[in-house]
Amino acid sequence: VMLTDENPEWNAKSPATLGGSPVSMHIYTENADAMFDRAVAAGCESVAPMMDAFWGDRYGKVMDPFGHQWGFATQKEELTPEQMEQRAREWFASMG
Repeated sequence: VMLTDENPEWNAKSPATLGGSPVSMHIYTENADAMFDRAVAAGCESVAPMMDAFWGDRYGKVMDPFGHQWGFATQKEELTPEQMEQRAREWFASMG
C-alpha cells in the first residue's frame, strides 16, 4: 500500500477533495487498542471508538488527516456462523 499527499500534477487527489473515498483499510493486529490510540495521538480522528464487536473482534476505526479510513482489529473470539448471526440480530435490535 502506498499513500501520498495530494498532488495535482500527478492527478493524485485526496479523499477530502473527492468528498470521501470508497476504500477503507483494515489492519488485524495483536493490540488494536494500542494502534488506535497511536493513530489518534498522531492526528487521526476517531470515527468508531474501540469496541467489542458482535463478530468477535476488538474493533475501532479512524480517519487520517487526508481522509483515508483505517479499521483496527484484534480477534478476541472465534464464533460459529450461528453465534455471529444471533449477536448481529441482538446488536442491530439494540440500535433502535
